Amino acid sequence: MQFDDDADLDTSEVRDVRGSRIPGGRATMGGGIVGIIALVLGLFFGVGPDQLGLSSGDPDTTAAASSAAQVQQSCRTGEDANTKDDCRAVAVVNSVQDYWRQEFARSGETYTPARTVLFSDRIGTACGSATSAVGPFYCPGDRQVYLDLGFFDELRTTFGSSGGPFAEAYVVAHEYGHHVQNQLGTLSRAQDGRQGADSNSVKVELQADCYAGVWANHATTTPAESGRPLITELTEADIRDGLDAAAAVGDDRIQERFQGSVNPESWTHGSSEQRRQWFTTGFRTGDPSRCNTFR
Repeated sequence: MQFDDDADLDTSEVRDVRGSRIPGGRATMGGGIVGIIALVLGLFFGVGPDQLGLSSGDPDTTAAASSAAQVQQSCRTGEDANTKDDCRAVAVVNSVQDYWRQEFARSGETYTPARTVLFSDRIGTACGSATSAVGPFYCPGDRQVYLDLGFFDELRTTFGSSGGPFAEAYVVAHEYGHHVQNQLGTLSRAQDGRQGADSNSVKVELQADCYAGVWANHATTTPAESGRPLITELTEADIRDGLDAAAAVGDDRIQERFQGSVNPESWTHGSSEQRRQWFTTGFRTGDPSRCNTFR
């Protein structure tokens, strides 16, 4: 996965609060086995941590800005994205949102951008307070994606993903899939309290996987403000890393790894094969209309 060295990055789409203090409230979840269980339950959840019972204190608490807002200072160009993990996250956010702006415009609609908030340890959101243990998530209450970059180490060491830059890009694109769902009115279908292989919760997650694949299809052809694509190369190995990441967080594989058995009645995200299948559908077709998982 390569970025245009000379491209400018838009750091306004990412808020860096790593190392910040959180005024008011406190997250209830810690590390260790409790944190791992929270991560298993919360991984790529389309709604905020309040839906998982992980929040406490004032749900409107937000992280105070840190003087160490690194991305604003060090992530200037695509060359930075090719050498620094946090700058790569900025570049992926830019590329994903460039695609959806243009896709919405082709349909006569207006895409409302969403920020990604980079945090460490814990964060306060409009969906409540959460720790890094819940994994990346999208909060519809404030329309922001929340990401602790340390999660990508967990994706490899705890969940067995092969890792790689595009595995990380897949995660970001999946969360922005939830933002697209929020704008289209489909995200709320997941909040009916049901679980299981045929639940709306699973269908919403699989659709977000498909949307991630659609973006990947267009990633090297979507022009940025410069008129040139920000991403210049995606290889077959990159796509394999994305598919491997999708499979690593399938409900069946997670349950087998942590519980020793598989229970489809408690699924919230879909099986490894389903997640691979829907990402592949999006990637092969490049067509968001082919991502109707609710049929």
